[in-house]
Amino acid sequence: MAVQPEGTPCWADAMFSDLEGAKSFYGEVLGWTFAESSAEFGNYTQASANGKAVAAVVPPMPGQEGLSQWCLYFASQDAAATAARIRDHGGEVLMEPMQVADFGTMCLARDPGGVVFGVWQAGTHEGFQAMGEPGAYTWAEVFTREPEKSDAFFPAVFSYRQRDMRDGEIDFRIYDLGERTVLGRMKMGEEFPPEMRPYINVYFGVEDCDEAVARATKLGGVLRFGPMTTPFGRFAAISDPQGANFSVIDTTTTEGEMPKLTDVA
Repeated sequence: MAVQPEGTPCWADAMFSDLEGAKSFYGEVLGWTFAESSAEFGNYTQASANGKAVAAVVPPMPGQEGLSQWCLYFASQDAAATAARIRDHGGEVLMEPMQVADFGTMCLARDPGGVVFGVWQAGTHEGFQAMGEPGAYTWAEVFTREPEKSDAFFPAVFSYRQRDMRDGEIDFRIYDLGERTVLGRMKMGEEFPPEMRPYINVYFGVEDCDEAVARATKLGGVLRFGPMTTPFGRFAAISDPQGANFSVIDTTTTEGEMPKLTDVA
């Protein structure tokens, strides 16, 4: 796939203390295969679905053991300029832009509400080689207890247009780049344990949501929500055996009418 426009989700990776365990779990649940680990790059290991690069797993850096969580990266034409905008709008740069050989330049940051994310300026590695397919990245949502902070921050950094979807008690918003919807934002309510930190929930496509859930729970994963069928697909939220949260979604199984969205002034 070509380099994505600025602000588009373009890559996902996660740190795991038990790298082989993670490879076994996601290989069974999502059908991933894995390239050889590269000691030169901290044993960063790329995952593929149907021969296309879709994500990566990596051992934790010293001091970060036991902090397994998926990190979503947003495309940037200039990682240094994006880092400056992050600071200007109240975010925190956790890792300054760093060139990774000729693959590209990465940066890690946190929004004012505590949501950690990455920035990727593509070099030879352009990001996802597939999206919206079984085994591949399909969607993501910012889960935050302080939605007003995320709603001010992300659109300012990445020039998103915002639209509201109000459905009862659910406070949900989507972010668009031009005419393309690229990200959701969900307010974390009382159903989320207080110790659970804000994060970006990454959805990976599957052919059958219920079968994927069955495989995940058999391998030690924990079902957190669902499966539930919506106008967007049938999905479920899962924690893997090392505590990393993610969702699976079958976009071919839908139910109900698409919700109405209201532009945010």
